[in-house]
Amino acid sequence: MTAELVRGQNHPLSQARLEIRVSAGQPVVAGATLSDEHGKVHGVEWVAHPGAPTLPGLEVSRQAAAAHRLAVDLGAMPEAVHRISVLIALPTGVGGPVSFGGLAAPFLAVTGLDGSEVANYTITGLEAESAVVALELYRRQGAWKVRAVGQGYAGGLADLFADQGLPEARQLAAGINDAVAQGLARSVQAPRTTDGDRTRHAAAPTLGADQGGAAAQGAVPPPPVSPYGTPAPGVPGQPPASPYGTPAATDPSAAPQPGSTTGGPVDYSHPRRQTTAPPPPPPTAPPAQPGQPAQPVAGDATGWSMDERLYNQVWGMFEDLARTMAAYRSAVDFADSRMEKELDQALSDPRSRIGGQSDAAREAARAKHTQLVDQARTALDRDLAQLTAEADVVEPALPAAYARWDNPVWHGYRVPMEIPMALRLGDLHLPEAPQLRIPMLVRLPLERGLWIDSGRADSLDGSFTDSHELKRLAMESAVAHAARLLAVYPAGEFTVHVIDPAGSGGQALVPLVQTGVLAGPPALGAAGVVDVLARLTQRVDLVQMAVRGGAPDALPPGFDTSEQLLIVNDFPHGFDDRAVNQLRYLADEGPAVGVHLMMVADREEASAYGPLLDPLWRSLLRLSPVPDDHLADPWVGHAWTYEPSLVPQGSQVLQQVLNQVAAARTKYT
Repeated sequence: MTAELVRGQNHPLSQARLEIRVSAGQPVVAGATLSDEHGKVHGVEWVAHPGAPTLPGLEVSRQAAAAHRLAVDLGAMPEAVHRISVLIALPTGVGGPVSFGGLAAPFLAVTGLDGSEVANYTITGLEAESAVVALELYRRQGAWKVRAVGQGYAGGLADLFADQGLPEARQLAAGINDAVAQGLARSVQAPRTTDGDRTRHAAAPTLGADQGGAAAQGAVPPPPVSPYGTPAPGVPGQPPASPYGTPAATDPSAAPQPGSTTGGPVDYSHPRRQTTAPPPPPPTAPPAQPGQPAQPVAGDATGWSMDERLYNQVWGMFEDLARTMAAYRSAVDFADSRMEKELDQALSDPRSRIGGQSDAAREAARAKHTQLVDQARTALDRDLAQLTAEADVVEPALPAAYARWDNPVWHGYRVPMEIPMALRLGDLHLPEAPQLRIPMLVRLPLERGLWIDSGRADSLDGSFTDSHELKRLAMESAVAHAARLLAVYPAGEFTVHVIDPAGSGGQALVPLVQTGVLAGPPALGAAGVVDVLARLTQRVDLVQMAVRGGAPDALPPGFDTSEQLLIVNDFPHGFDDRAVNQLRYLADEGPAVGVHLMMVADREEASAYGPLLDPLWRSLLRLSPVPDDHLADPWVGHAWTYEPSLVPQGSQVLQQVLNQVAAARTKYT
């Protein structure tokens, strides 16, 4: 049975060797990008296109055509590849339409080698777009799925590649269009030959050494390398095989393939990632009962450590929940629009108003609507049950940096020896599944400051929170976040400063003050504001000058090289124009040199500064002290409900953790 996908919906793939058939009714370019578990495309060598049509486990067409067949062998994909994004685009510079808006909706089908259709997707709603990410094949818990994407780009392939993080996006897009134009020219000028004497011409754009191409003209690339670094089977000097065993054209200037050793060593982005051994294998899940999904296992994602595997698994759960909810909402919207259309048709036909035909038509429309919604809900409940089971095994296994304050891991807390990958700031959930909470993890060191919003608000449960209560909760939330940051850094590597001009946060700050983990007493009044901001601004200036001058060892003796966090309460009380400019400077320049900002403020109270502070608020990650649905992902457009990570009432865990941090700090100094 074929799955007819709508945007955001996914479907499991039971076969490894597949074809993706594209039908556009107009010549289009077809290609694909490969990306890792984080969605990162590591370079032009991870893109299959008419100029470089063959990658391990993947082959695309060399020319623009109204119909394409992309060959995919999931079993031959390097282990580093976790996503295959199938893209189509209108060729430029060869005439024809410049956008998909005036064309028939493109149609894609995923089929087996026998032609049996597994899933299909019709991309509707395109207007000014000239390039589209149509489908995504992604690896999840050792299995592959296909998802309907339909993300269009009016700027064509250049914008599409730029959105995927390729710095050479425009050069690559131009090279693809040149290759397509050359292919069209050859299709007109090349003499016809017999079927047994046709020559497959290479049409890859020439890449410079900085793009992963051949270092010198005429250089022949080494034989392809398997994902494990050993030479792939084949005869030296012969062209690599396609996913289906047919020889592919050899191109001396083609970019290296994922897993290849050409183009230099892989540059891993994680600064503490080891490179001397392959990633440890993920835990093996217990065998599943026939017809039942595999039992979830904590840490079954890829990674070099359990810390990294759990981080990747949490984000995989977030993506799966986003996908399945997008599919459910899309299905419900479709059922609603279909029922409205059928009811309109029934009422617009005068003949149906006689003899009860109108009532029967309305009942039939409602019954079909109920059936469609029930089917969507059944699929949603199935996916939610699987995700809930995974959350039940993942949550207890999380390390302290990822765990809630009520997790028993905090009772066995010890000051760590190294910085974790990420930090938990709270939980995220969607209204259709409030019981399923996904940890909200942010990478360390922080790339953005935090803003704890202390403005007036209605909590999601309907109870009104007055301004004084909300300010208290906001400050308690800031203290909990600061304590967590102190707890996950090694001794002496994280320092906290507090500006509390009016002293209104004194009660909430008691745990930080009494344990002695602060760099100094909270700064009070305008004089305190000026002193702290001057010291931190000077620190940013010194580090920037040292880094830009290439002399990081030239910092003054006794300079505190630890990460710095500044908590600002009751802004803008006690701030003049100079102090406001210094605060903006710290927010913009501080994170790059280890100075981070945490604002506890009501934006309306700072409205007197007008648009001057708008860049400040936009540069900070806004969090709320009560559950609030202000966070939205641009991927599928969900409004996620955020719940802060607070210490349970009556618990002494925060005090115990801070005592250990203070003791380790004293021993360190």
